[in-house]
Amino acid sequence: MAFERTNQKDWYKVLGAKPSDSPAELKRKYQKLALLYHPDKQEADVPAGEVEERVQRFIEIDQAWKILGNEETKKEYDLQQREDNLTKEWPLHAQIYLEDMSWNEDEQLYTLSCRCGGNYSVFKSETKDVSLVCCDTCSLVIEIL
Repeated sequence: MAFERTNQKDWYKVLGAKPSDSPAELKRKYQKLALLYHPDKQEADVPAGEVEERVQRFIEIDQAWKILGNEETKKEYDLQQREDNLTKEWPLHAQIYLEDMSWNEDEQLYTLSCRCGGNYSVFKSETKDVSLVCCDTCSLVIEIL
């Protein structure tokens, strides 16, 4: 399933969950909400406007589960959330090309020294998923181009 990068809903909030919840906890929260809002489980005397709201809520809950219930899409979503939060909350120190960073063959790691004396580090395996990297000592961030 391709994962779209957009400014979108907080899928954890939709399920009443936290990123630290286990897959079993996420599933339990999803199932509880899905039963509560499922169109087939609605009482007959619910006003029409509320029925539509509940159906929309169910669709949202289902979408959240499609993303958070799958290990790959959850990982991708978590990385995107982390990156979005970093760009909002942390100062961008510089934009750097990966090839301008130092390469350590033994550790399969790219590094760059920060002005504070700390380091920005990116493992080769992360290079496709990560574009923002935090300094390991201060709050500065670099963007990898």
